Amino acid sequence: MATLTIRLPDAHRDRLAAMAARRGLSLNKLMEELSVRALAEHDTELRFRMRAARGNAERGLAVLDELDRRHGGLAEP
Repeated sequence: MATLTIRLPDAHRDRLAAMAARRGLSLNKLMEELSVRALAEHDTELRFRMRAARGNAERGLAVLDELDRRHGGLAEP
């Protein structure tokens, strides 16, 4: 496992420490969990962008139009 040193404003560090304490975690474990979430979000965005690049916007809009026709469009609030 690697060690990473980061510089944060004291106020950010204090808030992160308080968040960790509320969750019953060490600050180290909280940062590990937050980094896992950030990486998962990044991976999801990359997959979405790759699929969007392969997609056909015209065909996608036609599919949505067909779904609207079949299911009556969006419900009004």
